Amino acid sequence: MSYPAHVPSSRLVCSLVFAAALLAALAPGRALSRELDVPYVPTPQVVVDKMLELAEIKPGDVLLDLGSGDGRIPITAAKTSGITASGVDLNPVRVKEAKENAQKEGVTDKVEFREEDLFETDLGEATVVTMFLLGSVNLKLKPRLLQLKPGTRILSYGWSMGDWEPDRTEMVEGKPIYMWIVRGENDRAAPAD
Repeated sequence: MSYPAHVPSSRLVCSLVFAAALLAALAPGRALSRELDVPYVPTPQVVVDKMLELAEIKPGDVLLDLGSGDGRIPITAAKTSGITASGVDLNPVRVKEAKENAQKEGVTDKVEFREEDLFETDLGEATVVTMFLLGSVNLKLKPRLLQLKPGTRILSYGWSMGDWEPDRTEMVEGKPIYMWIVRGENDRAAPAD
């Protein structure tokens, strides 16, 4: 079948679509990302509030939210406790949304959001780590979390970390919030599932 001269061929259309997708992926400031490990599900605000309460945040704490989505945990921590907080997410759309939310809430001086793989993120400065991931992801992170400095509080909504017994568990919205406190050498000797 032939088309009038002003209708582009399907080969040209496919080439243009491919080129546009390639340019978008390689645009400045945009790294090619691997597939997401966890689907985006926003943490209910009542859960955010309970996680921060359980963490007993104090001046000087540094919060890191792994898989930060729209940024609600770091933003809430900065607003309610005045601490420095950051979030990492592999999805550039979520990172952009989190930055916009921080701007709207007036906490850009206290929060930072990065497009980053949570398995490669530097955890070293964190004194509070929050996450709403999956059990399998938590278990992959567990060896790194066990290396954090003693006293670091780790909170997970919905998912445990195998045989690492939580220091506290609270039910909210029908799911558990687990909290662990890194103890040091004894924790570090625990097996990584």
